[in-house]
Amino acid sequence: MTNHALSRPTYLLIFVALLVLTGTTVWAAYLPLGVLHTPVALAIAGAKAALVLLFFMHVWYSTRLTWLVALSGLLWLAILIGLTMADYVTREMLLVPGH
Repeated sequence: MTNHALSRPTYLLIFVALLVLTGTTVWAAYLPLGVLHTPVALAIAGAKAALVLLFFMHVWYSTRLTWLVALSGLLWLAILIGLTMADYVTREMLLVPGH
């Protein structure tokens, strides 16, 4: 296994990008987005998580097995969120009169 060390300017660039995305999160919190608040916040959080995963956890330069493990974790998260939302939607349908 080869260890790929990122240069200091690369780490600095990723750090600045994370700070900008954090500032964007705070800025977006004050915008009148209505129902888009949650999707915008999740998109920004996903971008920050991707930067941390790819560069600080060194997945970008890792083997295919590491990519497979990282993607399987994301798949498992999607399954759990999907099952949770299915449960939530079915409970809401039971509580709302007329359905």
